[in-house]
Amino acid sequence: MIEVMSNGALNLVVDKGREAAVPLGVSVGGAMDTLALGIANLMVGNAEDCAGIEVAIYPFKLKFEQDRLVAVTGAFTKALVGNKRLPPYWSQWVRAGEVLTIEPPQFGARSYVAVAGGIDTPQVLGSRSTDIRAGFGGVDGRGLKRGDKLAIGDAQVSARRKPQRAGGFGVAPRVITDYFASLSSNVIELRCVPAAEVELFQASALDIFTSTEYAIQPESNRMGYRLRGQSLELKAPVELLSYGVVPGTVQVPPSGQPIIQLADGNTCGGYPKIANVIESDLWRLAQARAGVCLRFKFLALDDAVAALSEQSRVMNQLKNSIELISVRV
Repeated sequence: MIEVMSNGALNLVVDKGREAAVPLGVSVGGAMDTLALGIANLMVGNAEDCAGIEVAIYPFKLKFEQDRLVAVTGAFTKALVGNKRLPPYWSQWVRAGEVLTIEPPQFGARSYVAVAGGIDTPQVLGSRSTDIRAGFGGVDGRGLKRGDKLAIGDAQVSARRKPQRAGGFGVAPRVITDYFASLSSNVIELRCVPAAEVELFQASALDIFTSTEYAIQPESNRMGYRLRGQSLELKAPVELLSYGVVPGTVQVPPSGQPIIQLADGNTCGGYPKIANVIESDLWRLAQARAGVCLRFKFLALDDAVAALSEQSRVMNQLKNSIELISVRV
């Protein structure tokens, strides 16, 4: 068991979500940054889709009732086991009675904690993820609060993936370190593909969308990011029937200010859709705070598929690297 020692309405038990339940009208949910959660799980010997904890409100503290291998990934933050500081993307044995503390990040927005064996909350519709709007999953469908105790699954992991109890190790892919370094400019580029209604927008709107910046507004959340920038105008007023949307869909309501649907977003909507952020860039959005400016770049569909293949290649390299490091530690 581990005990939560700090309140945080947006600190949640998450895994990779409920994609299979989307046809039922259930949000995908799950981790906003699935790449960070997957890496954290690999570092402690879990399957990539094991449940962990998404931290968005800091400081966050966990007390361990048994020895367990733990990894902290996501935002570049100050993590401590007792008084020992952990570098970003680091795994470490935490002893029974010790406290893991995650301080506010220097760069990024969300941190992820994976524990060997995974967080063992009940599955709902095939996932342990918390759905706050629907009130199920995780711990009673809500954010974590002080005094919550979380069960941990059996840590039956390969010996090749399990460092000795004296050690720990870190793994931060170049693509991630480069991204967090770029956040100092307060502007990030997101790759996207044209969406269904792109031809309904004025040509000038498409130029504006790809050549100007849109700032993430404070009222943004896990459902979606509201953006502020130059208005995107349609060729003519239009009424659409609602139909499916996915995380990354960029919709434009009558205000002309874009909204990006995210993990807890609606499964259908009727606003015109100008673009879809590609799947392999959604983790970048997850780590962008309010005030960060976004620039959009259109890709051909083949290039979007290639970007996803490249991300899979990086993850496979990580798996192999972690196996080698684990054996040596």
